[in-house]
Amino acid sequence: MVAASDLGKRVDTADGALDILADIELRIGAGEAVAIVGVSGSGKSPLLGLRAGLDVPSSGQIRLAAHELNRLDEDGRARVRSQLVGFVFQSFQLLPGMTALENVMLPLELAGEPEPRLQATRLLQRVGLAARLAHYPKQLSGGEQQRVAIARAFSMQPAILFADEPTGNLDSATGRTIIDLLFELNRERGTTLVLVTHDEALAARCDRHIRLEAGRIVNGQDAA
Repeated sequence: MVAASDLGKRVDTADGALDILADIELRIGAGEAVAIVGVSGSGKSPLLGLRAGLDVPSSGQIRLAAHELNRLDEDGRARVRSQLVGFVFQSFQLLPGMTALENVMLPLELAGEPEPRLQATRLLQRVGLAARLAHYPKQLSGGEQQRVAIARAFSMQPAILFADEPTGNLDSATGRTIIDLLFELNRERGTTLVLVTHDEALAARCDRHIRLEAGRIVNGQDAA
């Protein structure tokens, strides 16, 4: 599902060029649940951005399904994301002027899907928000907002879902509930799940974890 070869990302700083990722080699199979772990600043989020086609590498190759992302322009990468990828972010990224139902309906409507209201309603029911369809984000708790974000992410039945610190803004009990939901949907739909996290307990629930230190992979072993 995802493959990278000799992947690197370099940025210019006031002190000169800085390699934030270097010599990245990895493969993630369809249906796997994989955690990217490491301390803050180790390169976890930049690696996710490259694999999802949100950014372009300075060197190397990266493939998402049958698409070589480094050969595509931004429009081409956007098309691939719309066809294959779902996202869940730490900050939820819900549109504040739309209800929970409208937030989930939006990608379905943009894609021209039939019966977007029915599909969105069913997804929100699946994540336990049947009574919150007409609520706006500011009327929802953090955990409820993240459930809306998960429903939206799964609305287009993505082949792969990227989650960047999905429990970072939640208390521990709510975070566990959200992670349980992600893994349930991962199993039900066969979606490849890639989690960026500093939570070792969460990483241990995945099939594998990939540890980064200073922008380099130091292991890619099966999780204990």
